Amino acid sequence: MQPTELNILIDTYRKFIRRGAKRQISNMFIKTHTADTAVLFRHFSPKERIALFNEMSSEYAAEVMRELDEILVVELLSQCDPKYIVEILKHVPSDDEADILGILPEELSDEILNLMKEEETNALEELLKYDPSTAGGLMTPQYFALREETTAQEAILALHESEDAEMAFYLYVIDERNHLIGVVSLRQLVTNLPNNTLSEIMNETPISVTTDIEQGEVAKLVSRYNIIAIPVVDKENKLLGIITIDDVVDVIREEATEEFFQMAGAGKDREILLKSTFENARLRFPWLFATWTGGIIASIIIGVYKDFLTDWIIIAAYMPIIVGMGGNIGTQSSTIIVRGLATGRVTLKGTWKILFKEIRVGFLLGITYGILLTIVASYFYEANITIGLAAGIGIFASMALATVTGTLAPIILHKFNIDPGIAAAPFVTTSIDIIGIAIYLSVASYMLG
Repeated sequence: MQPTELNILIDTYRKFIRRGAKRQISNMFIKTHTADTAVLFRHFSPKERIALFNEMSSEYAAEVMRELDEILVVELLSQCDPKYIVEILKHVPSDDEADILGILPEELSDEILNLMKEEETNALEELLKYDPSTAGGLMTPQYFALREETTAQEAILALHESEDAEMAFYLYVIDERNHLIGVVSLRQLVTNLPNNTLSEIMNETPISVTTDIEQGEVAKLVSRYNIIAIPVVDKENKLLGIITIDDVVDVIREEATEEFFQMAGAGKDREILLKSTFENARLRFPWLFATWTGGIIASIIIGVYKDFLTDWIIIAAYMPIIVGMGGNIGTQSSTIIVRGLATGRVTLKGTWKILFKEIRVGFLLGITYGILLTIVASYFYEANITIGLAAGIGIFASMALATVTGTLAPIILHKFNIDPGIAAAPFVTTSIDIIGIAIYLSVASYMLG
């Protein structure tokens, strides 16, 4: 949906809401894709969202719920009758159903579960026991599986009759005790002879995950092996469910968003734009506090050299470029390492190799910009080579140490199972600012007496 279309739809819906034109709103829903409706809801006020939501059919509302931001799902469903929520959830796949119940207030979630049929409740409670950020929390129990002695022809007929299987791109092969023993793609199924059994045509080493695997690892496996669904098994290799590509895409998008926010020092709440002003400020406060603290420390260091700077005020002129270049190269190194850890290209075993490479890069760039700043500083201050050397050595030291800090911080945090995204700005840049200023002023005061 293009921005122009988005604005037209927003204006049209608002016009119908003001007029109370319920029939026109219902007709608009028929013409608007549910994913587009979910995007539109971000631009409406809470009152407008509720007015529109109340005009949706339960089936349409179910599709919108699957695309909507979590904070808006809670907002809309919290004002609904629990019986209507049950009607909506009938049209939602069980994995998304569990996700929705997991974010609702506990009292409302329990009330909804009490209204559901016993078999539905049991299936949902089984999914709800898993952490939402693990493979168990992502999986759906609706999959297509047959025994190994089934023929290709029988499998195709069974597939025609199957209604519950979600995205049956793969046929999973199980033994009599429900152990996963193989996988067959639909292409393999239809291109083999009708009398061939699944045991003859299956891939005997299917890629699978256990329920406790983190969602980020699931996304890496799906990306690495180019598969569109991955089976989930227990510790005994019994098939429990599958994770489909649509859920994996959501995971990749969520984790990328969290990484970007953390690298920018804005927390990790993906829905921060939908928060209130106070809540938005509260989430960002602790991240900015680190920068503030670093600034206080840097000002104390500068205060120690106040007499020296009074005599040599030109030294202060080069502080912004020294701390700026150090902060930039440190953030670059940190971003490269964080991304490498996320994609699996950087491992703890290869730490020293990566560190030495980044140090070489830092030294090379530091020397280059150190020479350039020495020439510029010397030229602008009456050809005083001492001033130029002090500035050059300062920027070299700042950039060299910045690459070490930016490389090591994410690796150390990762080793201690702390999210390495928090090693980026403002923490890396703040520490580099402090170190850069301290080294520069120390070198300059020593060289200029």
